[in-house]
Amino acid sequence: MLSIKTTSISDTEIHNYTINLKASDSSKITRLTSNTKNGARFSGSEVCLSSFVSIDLLVAEIHQFLEKMMILSIPNVATHLVAEDCDVPGSRYEKVFLANGDKELPIPASNLDLLKSGLEDYVLRHGNTLSNKCHYCFPNWEQLKVGSGVACSIENHQHNELVMEAVIIISNMPVDNTECFRKYGDKTEVFYFKDFSPGTVSKSLMKALKGIDWKSYGLKLGGIVQQDRLALLEWENLTRDTHVDIVLHSYNKQTVIPGPRKITQTERNLVKRAVKLSLDDLKEKHAGVLLSSHAVQVRSYAPDLAKTIAGLILSSSDLNFQEECFSLLGLQSQVVGTENMENCIRERIVSVIEMNDKKPHKNKVAPSLFVDDRAQELEFEENDMEEGEDDLDLQLF
Repeated sequence: MLSIKTTSISDTEIHNYTINLKASDSSKITRLTSNTKNGARFSGSEVCLSSFVSIDLLVAEIHQFLEKMMILSIPNVATHLVAEDCDVPGSRYEKVFLANGDKELPIPASNLDLLKSGLEDYVLRHGNTLSNKCHYCFPNWEQLKVGSGVACSIENHQHNELVMEAVIIISNMPVDNTECFRKYGDKTEVFYFKDFSPGTVSKSLMKALKGIDWKSYGLKLGGIVQQDRLALLEWENLTRDTHVDIVLHSYNKQTVIPGPRKITQTERNLVKRAVKLSLDDLKEKHAGVLLSSHAVQVRSYAPDLAKTIAGLILSSSDLNFQEECFSLLGLQSQVVGTENMENCIRERIVSVIEMNDKKPHKNKVAPSLFVDDRAQELEFEENDMEEGEDDLDLQLF
């Protein structure tokens, strides 16, 4: 039996209801006498649940539900959970669930900003099992790499837009810490929310997650299972200290002003697109993260290639050629040494590889090694080349 008290800021009364969860639809909800607010202005809801189920099992389920709700970081909402076994003295249990806490967020904060903040807190608190951030595992924010993406689709002619938001966090934790642990170990938890409430990852969403081209981001998916309304992803090539967390949120949004016409897409396609945008966002923000297996292989040749190029330059008898190379590399001829030149060339090679890996295969170009980095990035953004070779070429001149 649920006993509910609720009122909005504009109501003059507090409305009371009871809901018998085992009754038929016609008699499930009973409206009780309302209480006057005596002119006071406030809003809120209070829900009491009476049940013959074991209080420990009941509290565990509700506790897990509220922990998931905290990921949404709904602003200005706190939940006070109170449970007590009337037949057992001293069995009273209380806990306050407060999203964000003292954390500063942009004003106004979008749903995506709140979702990112909520997943960050979830990771920092080891799955919200802690009240505060674990300072031992996460001494600074640099250990969290966050990417996000949004995919939208117009569902009907009433400007009702289906929005799919995705946030992915890659974190690194010390492997020697045996006290801190995650419920699902090294597996990636994929949370799914539907219209601001925890949902169940369906078979369709499982197929969408399985169909993502993870290999293009250097991730090798070992398996995917559904458990506890989550999708659990297992990776074959992640290091022991690396963990990936994913949250998806799907909701309908009324658009007041019609935007550009979008092609209607299924939720499965929206999931794939939103996750891909999140992965792309991660690669763009964090150099060297989520490189494809091809880029990783090519990058392994960088030290030898840099050594060869440096040897060719330094062994040349053409002083004008050497001076031009020093200038293009940004090195002073008076202080040029073999080690300095090799390091400089290697950094440029790695930068070119990482930049090239951010582009789709059809847009990949052969970037120049000895050019200004900012000009090269601008050129990458502007060029729209036709599909070329998969192998990476480096233009020396």
